[in-house]
Amino acid sequence: MSVFAFYLFSISAIIGGFFTVTARQPVHSVLWLILAFLSSAGLFVLLGAEFVAMLLVIVYVGAVAVLFLFVVMMLDVDFAELKAEMAKYMPLALLIGLIILMQFVMAFGAWESNAAAETMRTQVMPVDKHNTQALGLILYDQYFLLFQLAGLILLVAMIGAIVLTLRHRQDVKRQNVLAQMYRDPAKAMELRDVKPGQGL
Repeated sequence: MSVFAFYLFSISAIIGGFFTVTARQPVHSVLWLILAFLSSAGLFVLLGAEFVAMLLVIVYVGAVAVLFLFVVMMLDVDFAELKAEMAKYMPLALLIGLIILMQFVMAFGAWESNAAAETMRTQVMPVDKHNTQALGLILYDQYFLLFQLAGLILLVAMIGAIVLTLRHRQDVKRQNVLAQMYRDPAKAMELRDVKPGQGL
């Protein structure tokens, strides 16, 4: 049964990834992408990594893919024009895809299974602990500094992206909170004695 489930999830993941790229409608591409994510989550369950599978379903299917779907459905994008522009770069894309395919063939051709891999895996993740508990011990105990360093790198990258894309437009009125807080009430208002029959 597990072998049948493996082949079922594997084939559906490959089909979902293929139709994600080749579908004509972007909404259909997002739906095929959700299928690929769910199939990958099923493969993680077969590997015994239920926590990673649930993360994949909650984060990618529940948040990222749904966000993609809403953005694609709400934006009025001329996809015919985008595909016409993309056709100019098709030879370069095919060349890059061919190089990546050759690298995969070379990598899997030289693949050799290590007999001590199972023993090393049990040393890193003890058998008597649940995989979620073992993953937490590895991330927050053995590799705590590297985990925090990765978070700092992502934070710096996010700040850099914001700084690089920030543009101050002069024709847009912006609220100056400090000027409003530190203003003098005596100078903020001006009282005028308007006489009857006269305007300001």
